[in-house]
Amino acid sequence: MITTILYALSVFGTAYALRSLRRNISNTTYVLPQSDPTPLLREAEVAAERAGYQYGPSLLGNSSFFPTGLLGGARVAADVAVFTKDAAYITLSIEKEKPPVEQAVTAAGGFRDVSSYELLYKDQWELSNPSGVAPGLFTNYTQDLFFSMERLSTGPFSTRRLHPTHDTLPFQVDAATVKQLTGNSLEDLHGSGRLFFADHSYQAKYALQPGRYAAACSAYFYISPESGDFLPLAIRTNVGSNLVYTPLDKPDDWLLAKMMFNNNDYFFSQIFHLAESHAVAEIVYLAALRTLSARHPVRAFLDRVMYQAYAIRPAGSTVLFNPGGFFDQGSAVDHNAVFSFVDDFYPTLAGPFQSNYLSTNLRTRGLIDCPYGPPLKHFPFAEDATAIVSSLREFLSTYVSSYYPTQDLLVNDKEIQNWIREANGEAKVIDFPSAPLDQSTTLVDILTQIAYLTGVSHHALNSNAPSMAAGTLPFHPSAFYKPVPTAKGVTDLVSYLPDLNQSLNQVTLTMRFNRPTLPEEQGELVDMFSSPAFLNGQPAGVKQAAERFREEMEGLSEGIEGRGFDASGLSQGMPFVWKVLDPRRIPFFLCV
Repeated sequence: MITTILYALSVFGTAYALRSLRRNISNTTYVLPQSDPTPLLREAEVAAERAGYQYGPSLLGNSSFFPTGLLGGARVAADVAVFTKDAAYITLSIEKEKPPVEQAVTAAGGFRDVSSYELLYKDQWELSNPSGVAPGLFTNYTQDLFFSMERLSTGPFSTRRLHPTHDTLPFQVDAATVKQLTGNSLEDLHGSGRLFFADHSYQAKYALQPGRYAAACSAYFYISPESGDFLPLAIRTNVGSNLVYTPLDKPDDWLLAKMMFNNNDYFFSQIFHLAESHAVAEIVYLAALRTLSARHPVRAFLDRVMYQAYAIRPAGSTVLFNPGGFFDQGSAVDHNAVFSFVDDFYPTLAGPFQSNYLSTNLRTRGLIDCPYGPPLKHFPFAEDATAIVSSLREFLSTYVSSYYPTQDLLVNDKEIQNWIREANGEAKVIDFPSAPLDQSTTLVDILTQIAYLTGVSHHALNSNAPSMAAGTLPFHPSAFYKPVPTAKGVTDLVSYLPDLNQSLNQVTLTMRFNRPTLPEEQGELVDMFSSPAFLNGQPAGVKQAAERFREEMEGLSEGIEGRGFDASGLSQGMPFVWKVLDPRRIPFFLCV
């Protein structure tokens, strides 16, 4: 029978053969292979999918394989078609709303100072960016707490705590300056576990585009012994004169230094998200497509959360990271830097699967449960992400236990075991749980991580995050238009910043990542497990767990939506209001 089916693939086409095959399979929606009443047909289906989904070139530097083959090509084409349809709304909205912004800035005489960049956003983009920018963005931007707390919210993956004995000090700062700022020496901050570091010095090797400039900043942050606040201490440019800036410098010098760091951190966050969420989730799913029947409950879960997943790399190759594409139009570096970053970071920091479990990653970087330093007083990203991941794990624990009430069912599930072997073998997933898979808790870990990558991590850095805060001008420019200073004493910040046309390139690019039509599409995170197509035929316990997940996400959304400033002018310990991970604002899938 398997031979007959494979012959049909070559004669009549893969998709038609699989449709015919599935019509003959038992009507039960999801079932483990050892309980399937039509095992031969199921084996033929899996064999056909294995033949139809092949491992092809990455399309994104030296990262994970991308689907090719008859079925792989068809799946990619289908995902691109849906993505293109969804993206059409935001494209048309941007085209409609861009001219009034140009007129408003021009009528005001252009950008006369840093604060005038608010004209790019104020009372604009109601269709393209209905959530607007973060409250406090244009009123509190000079506060050092604003800058430092971005590392714990809008860009939470680049900073780590320095270990008192395992890490040496990456660079020195004037001792008197450190003492005046912190009341301690740099060595004391380090020894007490209060010193943090973010390093983008690797960006110095990227070639700059003509007429555009950037630094390659490293920065120290610290937990204040006096207030307990997380604050910036120093920024080193790592280019030119290799200047070290601190909060004691003149305001314009210090603000430019923070902008230079933000430029580097924004590049890091945007490309890291591709390598950490897209590349990882996609290869794990591709291994599943080659080993799991469409009637397997784990495959059903993956099919749901990996909706539209294979559209992004082709779209990126065509319009974003192509020569002269959207990225090249606005960035200091060109698209080659993207591939260089992926080559370096996918095998080391972004690609490892288990190492990037939420709590594992944060603990490894000394940001939670740190035994050698004081806790962070506030950690907005962790607060929101942990709440979502906890609900994901609760649902998936019920999901897994509903199909695997005993461990022997898991051990004897040949499709699941083949998936684990495939991921560790031909798929070359980095740091994936090893075969055999004999603990249901490990399966829960795997599925929770996939849901975290598609529904949380991705959107913390992309989706609406850039247009709400992380990529907003003038504080997060994607390029500078004067060389990095070789001496302090800057007097005209605007001369370093993008003009109107360059600004609109950046602003509209950030908004292309938005998906304002999610509510109508039932594509929000609250909808992750609410689809009738997914729930049809599921056990009663799974349906009840899906209802609980939705209720929990709606409750979390209500709390996030209601955020504002407290009596101290802070929200989650920050002088701006961060609502990026609102389950009513973000997709449940890798939307862009």
